[in-house]
Amino acid sequence: MISKVISQDKIHKVEDFLNRYDKIIIVSHVSPDGDAVGSSLALYHYLSDAGNDVTVIVPNAFPGFLRWLKGAKDILLYEKYPEFANKLISEADLIFCLDFNVLKRIHTMGPVVAEAKAKKVMIDHHPEPGDFCDVTISYPEISSTSELVFRLICRMGDFEAMSKLSADAIYTGMMTDTGAFTYNSNNPEIYYIIGELLKKGIDKDQIYSNVYHSYTEDRYRMLGYTLSEKMKIYNEYGASLISLTIEEQRRFNARKGDTEGFANLPLNIGGIVFAAFIREDEDMVKISFRSQGDFPANAFSARYFNGGGHLNAAGGEYYGSLNDAIAIFEKALPEFAAEYNSNKNK
Repeated sequence: MISKVISQDKIHKVEDFLNRYDKIIIVSHVSPDGDAVGSSLALYHYLSDAGNDVTVIVPNAFPGFLRWLKGAKDILLYEKYPEFANKLISEADLIFCLDFNVLKRIHTMGPVVAEAKAKKVMIDHHPEPGDFCDVTISYPEISSTSELVFRLICRMGDFEAMSKLSADAIYTGMMTDTGAFTYNSNNPEIYYIIGELLKKGIDKDQIYSNVYHSYTEDRYRMLGYTLSEKMKIYNEYGASLISLTIEEQRRFNARKGDTEGFANLPLNIGGIVFAAFIREDEDMVKISFRSQGDFPANAFSARYFNGGGHLNAAGGEYYGSLNDAIAIFEKALPEFAAEYNSNKNK
């Protein structure tokens, strides 16, 4: 058995909404990752199987290694069909906001969702949730939003009704948001849940292969270049930095998701406890932080890059040049490291 993390009053409110409404939209954050897509499709299959009219809408494209998931081809990309998406959102009775805690995380979709008359339910595991939903299911101690979707379905008494397609999506989200269960994954209940998903017929080995064994040759050549030419080590701070320009990404024909996992790699080096990956995008600079132990990647991200996330996995965005973002990081690193070490030694 697993603990009843989600409060009973929230369960009752979601059940009430599902009894009253059947025109449902599921939205998730910009640059959707495995947990965003996994949790969305898990809920999509569950609600569709119950006879609801459901559409998943995300701000922009998601990585190709998630397209094997059933239902992925039906996800609506807001950046490609904004007028149609706006119409669906405005006509919805119920909107599920998955894997994000504030409306800015869905970019231009934010005002549309905020103005929608539909009831709104947040399911998320990031700290400091915003106050824009009628029901806020937010538990930062939980490993992934996909795990929370599993818990919600079970608490509503519908585990038996959960399909293998939902189970596949839940496992994918849980796996990718924990680095294949290498961080944020010490809670024994995670492995109980995996056992229950196996009962649904998931092939966890095949899911791992679908996600992590589908990269292109170009991706691996870019990875080699990145580690050889673009990785900086700051031994005095136990930190590292990898950066990539748009031109460098284009040189290797980079596709959505091709830099997935780059932020984690320097943590394999002895003595490195904090790793940053700064990537130039079309209209912003994307930043990913990873850490080990009790080094607070989320606090660093929040303080210097208006970001956030979890203790060992966080991210942010910077609206300026790549060089300026790197300069901010390099200026902040000694200050933050000194504060961290001072607090640690108290």
